Amino acid sequence: IAAVNGARIAYDVAGSGPAVLLLHAGIGDRRMWDAQVPAFAEHFTVIRFDARGFGETRKPDAPFTPYADAVGLLDQLGISRAHVVGVSMGSQTAIEAAIAAPERVSSLVAVAARTGTPVSAELRAGWERVDELYEAGDIAGAVEYELRMWVDGPDRGPEEVDPEMRERVRDMNAALFVRDDVNGEEIPLDPPAAERLAEISAPTLIVYGDKDVMDVRQAAEPLAAAIPGARLAVIPDAAHLPQMERPETFNEIVLGFLREVTSTRN
Repeated sequence: IAAVNGARIAYDVAGSGPAVLLLHAGIGDRRMWDAQVPAFAEHFTVIRFDARGFGETRKPDAPFTPYADAVGLLDQLGISRAHVVGVSMGSQTAIEAAIAAPERVSSLVAVAARTGTPVSAELRAGWERVDELYEAGDIAGAVEYELRMWVDGPDRGPEEVDPEMRERVRDMNAALFVRDDVNGEEIPLDPPAAERLAEISAPTLIVYGDKDVMDVRQAAEPLAAAIPGARLAVIPDAAHLPQMERPETFNEIVLGFLREVTSTRN
């Protein structure tokens, strides 16, 4: 546990070498990187943490900035720079860190990111349906609806997805619906990241699964085009959490990128 900006951040570290910081999605916690830590730790010092209000990190009733927590944890660990890999919510934090603290970000990997593209009516309706189920007291239904949105994706039924992976996400996500630490206002980056993508100087890789929601699929190419020199990689047969669903493919792509940018920078 590290004291960071008034919060007590739960984290773990593995391996040695250049630092890689892993930022989880909003439907789970740092355990969604379980398939990355051993592989990445062969070449890198791997840090992952639970964001405020997720996993083992409580959310204090105070304003906060997600990227500042990520940078603050690096400060606590005495790490000057890290490769930052984020998925979904974590990708937004990673992008904001690359804009607001460029000297701390060796490279950026944004997975399942939507930054820069307005939310579609379909996605907004999905969020609203989850809220309705939750407000009606049907937490199991709300969690299952999120699994259908994010784990199955729009093109597949639940039976087409690895049941073990699906249940792991269900466990992580269900825990979020019963938390009591729901206060604490998130302060957005100002001006917002969507308007500042051209400022990103770190080598960047945009990754998404081809079974993800349409918002993510449609955001990927404009996002890669807006960030100078960014590359784009598509992971087949994966939805919103490709690092869990197709870990071997994900690790090969992302580790290849990280090792390449590390060797060219040293």
